[in-house]
Amino acid sequence: MSTQLFVCIYLYDDQFATSVTKLVSKDRYLISLTNSEREFFDIIEENTNIDCLLFQEYSELTSLIHKLHKKSILLPVVIIKLSESENSLETQQLTDNDFTEYATKQNSQSFIYHQAEVTLSISQLGKIDFYIEQAIQKFLKLSTSSSSKDKYQISSKAPDDYTKNILHQQQYRLYAKLRERLGYLGVYYKRNPTTFIRNMTPGERRKFVDELKLKYRNILLQYFSQDNSLNNIIDDFVNLCFFSDIPVTQIVEIHIDLMDEFAKQLKLEGRSEEMLLDYRLTLIDTIAHLCEMYRRSIPREP
Repeated sequence: MSTQLFVCIYLYDDQFATSVTKLVSKDRYLISLTNSEREFFDIIEENTNIDCLLFQEYSELTSLIHKLHKKSILLPVVIIKLSESENSLETQQLTDNDFTEYATKQNSQSFIYHQAEVTLSISQLGKIDFYIEQAIQKFLKLSTSSSSKDKYQISSKAPDDYTKNILHQQQYRLYAKLRERLGYLGVYYKRNPTTFIRNMTPGERRKFVDELKLKYRNILLQYFSQDNSLNNIIDDFVNLCFFSDIPVTQIVEIHIDLMDEFAKQLKLEGRSEEMLLDYRLTLIDTIAHLCEMYRRSIPREP
């Protein structure tokens, strides 16, 4: 089964379209390209497995999106702005850690399709794969209340319940497709940068690390037992690490701190510390679980 996501691209400028499609990862995305509005709607209506739309800014874009609303079509979307934003050059200086937060902030200002739409300037086209992923991630988190505030309703006579059903159906379809076609890759789109450990307040970070430390202590205490639930306990710990984007070095620090605590306890009991060396296997096993989750979930680089 293909692990590619289906992106429908409508760019009326042929030369520009050629440049853009060269930048989209062919390993990651299956592309359908057109410069005809009529053909675009034919593609949309004939294919129910489209995962994302990509447009360029032009005079009739609002009208085209209004037609999408009237046809009850809601999909993730990336819009390329032809006019350079005065902030566009800033993104070239951003680190990877800051880029997600910047993109989210930039794309929360205004919208014409729905609040989960993502925009980028020409100077940002080199990161177009990232923006497509952002569009899908934001769409999956789009709430009914947000979508109902669009400039154009799905239908001028459509009740809120109808809008809600359309949105939920599309979100469920996309979630299901990500699970079915990409396996763990679907998990990647559920990660929320606001819950990353680097974005927590100092108090939240201390509380979270204490929680991780308690869970890892439980892993250590049960690691050499015959408890069949150990893998579930490790998976629970790994999920917390994955969704918080915690550095592996911090996991090592937690392990070392607990080993120091255990060593002090053993000294008080007059016992040898050599047994603690065996718990290096626990750290290796836990990090291996985390590495495997990253390997199977994060989209591959082109």
